[in-house]
Amino acid sequence: MITKNELARVMGPRLCCKACELAALIKMDGSLQINGRKIALNITNYNAAVARKVIKLSKDLFGIRIEVLVKKKVRLRKNNVYMVRMPPQPELQQMLVKLGMLNDNGSFRDGMPEELLQKECCRRSYLRGIFLGGGSVNNPGGTYHLEVITGDERHAEAISSLLRQFGLSAKISSRKQWYVVYLKDSEQIVKCLNLMGAHTALLEYENTRIYKDMRNNVNRLVNCETANLNKTVNAAMRQSENIRAIARLIGIEKLPRSLREVAELRLHYPDASLKELGEMMDPPLGKSGVNHRLRKLDKLAEKLNSGALSNASGKSRWE
Repeated sequence: MITKNELARVMGPRLCCKACELAALIKMDGSLQINGRKIALNITNYNAAVARKVIKLSKDLFGIRIEVLVKKKVRLRKNNVYMVRMPPQPELQQMLVKLGMLNDNGSFRDGMPEELLQKECCRRSYLRGIFLGGGSVNNPGGTYHLEVITGDERHAEAISSLLRQFGLSAKISSRKQWYVVYLKDSEQIVKCLNLMGAHTALLEYENTRIYKDMRNNVNRLVNCETANLNKTVNAAMRQSENIRAIARLIGIEKLPRSLREVAELRLHYPDASLKELGEMMDPPLGKSGVNHRLRKLDKLAEKLNSGALSNASGKSRWE
């Protein structure tokens, strides 16, 4: 809603851009009523700001006489429905021809008005009109998602093609009787908002996205540190238990000096890291060296517990 309210205040720099935006709004939300040779046009939207923009563009560009109907939607969303009605009048058919909706003979045209979309500024305005007519963007605090919904498969493909012209890799999915053109990548959503002119919404989106990414990175780092800490604590507890088993079965004093030194340090400093243990030794030893000796003690404890070694086993068997 915030994004649409902002875009509804954005006006194209030229008359051709304004015509493109109005054409997109009519394509997305318009329906024709034909009674003999008389044609009326209804444009329906749930946003009051979008309805006001349709009125302004129609009057400024073509001097169309307009009626506005407001009704309350009972089911689902209970917000107001705004219908901008253009009753039969000579200016209406002329407008539809100029906007690429009708041929000169009054027959209907399918697809986008390609002759209006030759300039980039016009394509941006048309994209803005498409979004105002049937688009939405999720709050980046949840999932990254921008979509445009249309009931015409060929129009969905044309919208996807228009987005690709701006380097946006849009995809299409079906949802009941509707076709959804969507973007999932946060960088591409930001680019799309910028192309349409939603700069304030873009900044808010970016702030939320950056905060979310930072929070996720912090959580990942905390989880990683916690996992490493748990691993270190569990290893230290296992090593202490194994050393106490060796002390009970054969006595630490019977160990070679290299093993006896690291065993005594581990018992006295059960919370110390391998680096800290190595710095306490004389001479100091690196982490890999300390780890190597502790692994020897683990293997020795396993053999003693399994009875593979007797209390009188020689020193050479433990190294």
